[in-house]
Amino acid sequence: MSALSVFHLFSLAAIWGGSFLFMRIAAPVLGSAWLVEFRVGLAALFLTLVAWFLKKPVSFRRHYKHFLILGLFNSALPFWFFSYAAQTLTASLLSILNATAPIWGGLIMSLWYREKLTYKAILGMALGVLGVSILVGFDGVITQQGSLLSVFAAIGAAFSYGIATTYTRSAVSVDAFNNAYGSMWAATLWIIPLLAFYPIQGEPDLTIVSSVIALGVVCSGIAYLLYFRLVADIGAAPTLTVTFLIPMFGVMWGALLLDEPVGWHTLAGSLVVITGTALVTDFSPKVLLKGFNR
Repeated sequence: MSALSVFHLFSLAAIWGGSFLFMRIAAPVLGSAWLVEFRVGLAALFLTLVAWFLKKPVSFRRHYKHFLILGLFNSALPFWFFSYAAQTLTASLLSILNATAPIWGGLIMSLWYREKLTYKAILGMALGVLGVSILVGFDGVITQQGSLLSVFAAIGAAFSYGIATTYTRSAVSVDAFNNAYGSMWAATLWIIPLLAFYPIQGEPDLTIVSSVIALGVVCSGIAYLLYFRLVADIGAAPTLTVTFLIPMFGVMWGALLLDEPVGWHTLAGSLVVITGTALVTDFSPKVLLKGFNR
């Protein structure tokens, strides 16, 4: 793996870890639906401009069914669930719960394709449940009204990512840029019906507007370009390393910029969750080393 790829990998983890920070800032004011609509809408416009600038052919109509499915489970639903949860939960907790996505993906794939789970995968899933229990059970925020529903919403977001992963395993073959472009426009369409039921809850200031722009352009548009560039450069398996790095940045941004407390349960819970994720995905440092040799 080249120094540039390492930089891209850590940049992607930092950006996606920062997305929970921006959601935590903007969600209490904009509400879940409007925040997601602004996020995916800005990302779609950004990717359209990139396509125009690079003279890259894009098409929504040709694979619109594929984009609608991908946009629903990989963007609209998880972004909405996380934005709802961000009104109550800390950015740190959200970023760690996000790391359970591969665990749900492994479980869904096993059920959908009727594949027998290995003992390692079962142990990983058990550790994932234990890690979430440690995080939630010892976090003071759980005592707040509506916090338990927010935890389930965040887990639902990770579960949705698991569905998207399972779907893409047998989905039609579409190039990476068109997947990002089409899914963002599809997500924009999916969220529109929710806007009337989830009105903006306050008056956005410069901080809120900046957070929304960062979510749309940086955490969605640029992040997707970085992600697909990494997959092309070092392969899908080494790129999976970003899953293990995101909680580190999520906790760091929350502590530094929002003064979120980092207790023993945060560190212990995140370590257990990440270990469980590594077992379910059968991740090995050897895979990453292979990427370094490319």
